Amino acid sequence: MKNFKNVSLLITTFLIFSCEKIEDITGHPDDDSSIDTSSLTFTRIGGFMNGSGDEGFAEISAYDEVTAKLFVVNPVETEVSVWDISVPSTPLKQTSLSLSGTPNSVAVHDGLLAVAVENSNKQINGAIETYNTTTLTLENSYPAGALPDMVTFSPDGKYIIAANEGEPNDDYTVDPEGSVTVIDVAKNEVNTLFFTNFNGQDIGDEFRVFGPAAILSQDVEPEYVAVSKDSKHAYISLQENNGMAVVDLNAMTIVDVFGLGVKDHSLAENALDVSNEDGIVGNFQTWPVLGFYMPDAITFTEIDGTGYIISANEGDSRDYDGYSEEERVKDLTLDASVFPNAAELQLEENLGRLKTTSANGDIDGDGDFDRIYAYGARSFTIWSTQGQVIYDSGDDIGRRTFDIAPFLFNNDEGEADGRSDDKGAEPEAVTTLKIGDATLLFVGLERTGGSLVYDITNPLAPVFLDWIFKTEDVGPEGLLVIPAEESPNGENLLIITNEVSNTVSIYEIK
Repeated sequence: MKNFKNVSLLITTFLIFSCEKIEDITGHPDDDSSIDTSSLTFTRIGGFMNGSGDEGFAEISAYDEVTAKLFVVNPVETEVSVWDISVPSTPLKQTSLSLSGTPNSVAVHDGLLAVAVENSNKQINGAIETYNTTTLTLENSYPAGALPDMVTFSPDGKYIIAANEGEPNDDYTVDPEGSVTVIDVAKNEVNTLFFTNFNGQDIGDEFRVFGPAAILSQDVEPEYVAVSKDSKHAYISLQENNGMAVVDLNAMTIVDVFGLGVKDHSLAENALDVSNEDGIVGNFQTWPVLGFYMPDAITFTEIDGTGYIISANEGDSRDYDGYSEEERVKDLTLDASVFPNAAELQLEENLGRLKTTSANGDIDGDGDFDRIYAYGARSFTIWSTQGQVIYDSGDDIGRRTFDIAPFLFNNDEGEADGRSDDKGAEPEAVTTLKIGDATLLFVGLERTGGSLVYDITNPLAPVFLDWIFKTEDVGPEGLLVIPAEESPNGENLLIITNEVSNTVSIYEIK
């Protein structure tokens, strides 16, 4: 996440968007498999401030059913903050877990906490450390690749999997290989998997390999991990590359890498606001622009026996002192045969302000650009496990947030419309929750704030339910659901960890 300041001063008068409904469901959520999701309520029953600095004291959370503890990544103070949420409405601060390096992610399974810890030199290998959740004593420290950015357990608890991003240094003189670390917990074995078998291959479907003189294994930057329900496969988002990888956990092998293609913003269902200088908030139009999906968080869910991967299509560019791909459309030389109206398109009130890339788009290599690309698809997508689009939310995120709270639309440090020229609301996080026979999807919005809620029981036709939001919670980085059967109060819970406001909010779903 890129830094931006707390916007709560602007929106202190904003109506709280917990959007509670009058209707309620009587009885326990799993007393009946048939659920009317339109009458679900989402109520903020608790929360806390994790740290008192500017921002970055709360990023990702993990819950331990054994102790009813919530573990919160606190990279600023190089610790994992520990909270007792046995009574979710009144969380109690516990002694923090101090680390020797910076934590990026946490996960819990059956009384074991895993922490992804980066080295003080990001280009050097990091570690995955495990702790007993009751005693907070160190169990093991496993070597990982460079910059372990996300860690999770397989559903059966057999494996710990980490996405090692392998980012270059700012001068772009050192660019470590991206990798995936897989730990067999029972055997105490570590395998760090690299992408060397894919070097020289044309992955296709708009998969990007574009760093200076980089080969694929060096250029990939694993971002996030989702694991199949049967614990046989891990899916890894490769955000900057606009791709995904598949790991066979039994064979300890990366078996596939595929591109995710692009989204056509010339289609009516994919309209977007591309300028923060047009004087119009929510100026949805179609444009000759292709959007790289570039997912950040992904999650795996199974509906009616079929597995799906769901992605938050945030988008991300490479912008370093030693190399930057970022340009604005107004600064490109557009191919006149493709864009005969280039001068009009490149006005700042039109496409001119849109951030694009100099790494892609010159298809014929003649020095001008035949395609215009945007970072991120400003949506969530439901994918097959082979990478086919089952459903994309189109422009729904933009239109929903604009309709409900136009002065928060594409927010940038308190300015509505301020991120329209960049990546919009920036869908950052996704997670799902089963309630009876229904599957809910939560989509965290990094810039606009809060989480959108959809019923995706029919993955071909998701239904929007709500926008969960509180003015004091800014910059959601992580979403965590606690099913009723694991919850300390017996109700389904959603926990939103907000990086900018340093707040953690606890919602009850009834």
